[in-house]
Amino acid sequence: MNDVSPTSTHRSSLRWVLPLIVLGALCAAGWFGWHAWQSWQQQTALARNSVVQEMSALRDSMEALRSDQRNNARSLQDAAATNRVLRDEVLGLGQRSALLEGSVAKLADSSHQGAQAVRREEAELLLSQAQQRLVYADDIDGARRLYALAAEVLESTDNADYLNLRQALIQERNAIDALGPGIRASTAGQLTAWTTSLNTLPEQVAHAADAEQPWWQQLLSPLVQIHPSDSRVLVARSERMAATDALQIELSLARAALERGDEQGWQQALDRTDGWLLRLWPESPQRKQHRDQLQAMRDAQLRPAIPELGSTLQQLRAMRAAKEFP
Repeated sequence: MNDVSPTSTHRSSLRWVLPLIVLGALCAAGWFGWHAWQSWQQQTALARNSVVQEMSALRDSMEALRSDQRNNARSLQDAAATNRVLRDEVLGLGQRSALLEGSVAKLADSSHQGAQAVRREEAELLLSQAQQRLVYADDIDGARRLYALAAEVLESTDNADYLNLRQALIQERNAIDALGPGIRASTAGQLTAWTTSLNTLPEQVAHAADAEQPWWQQLLSPLVQIHPSDSRVLVARSERMAATDALQIELSLARAALERGDEQGWQQALDRTDGWLLRLWPESPQRKQHRDQLQAMRDAQLRPAIPELGSTLQQLRAMRAAKEFP
């Protein structure tokens, strides 16, 4: 009988063990592989779910961003529309401001022109009153004061068009100053002095010396005073009193005509006064002197011709007419 050695027995056992070990290793490897594959599948599924969730979140975010973008676009459009409206309003305000400035400028110009018109009217009124005082009342002092006020009004205007008016007014004032107190005032003083001097006129003609008288006058002179008489001279006391009253009335009428500047009435009153002078006082050098004075007063021009008088007023009215009817 064949004896089996331990070495061969050991070798035969190794033949079966090694395949088992390999098979076990393969099984273990397969199990680990399948487990790893399962783990990878799970991880892949988890990753896929995570990506899907992230994509969904991204889509939601994109939709939200698009919505915000649309809202922002609408807001920008609204803002642009609002800006256009505001720009139009600003342009409208600018135009309104320009119109307001133009209106204010026109108002300022109108106000300035209105002030000049008021000064022009005031100067015209003063010059008209001065001319009336001078012509109708012979009020030289009042006319001078009014002309001075008119000169102040014209000096207050800054318009170069009034330069000619100022020069004309200066010439007119110089002509008025040359009149002095005025013809009527000086003539009234002369008439008053003349009336007072009537008391110095002799009521009778001075008789000649005794040596020149005839013998019969010298014989009767102690008893009777003989004087030559004028048939026109009133002798009766009552007649002389009535004539004196009439003379005073004529002098009053002459003064009234002098105040009015009525040359015709003035001359007629002085003519009648001269007639009463001849009726009240006989011929004498004093009476002749009084008659000469009366004739000089009669020939006085109560309204002297002044070429410059009224020239400023005429130019002022012509200027106003040119401005009203260009």
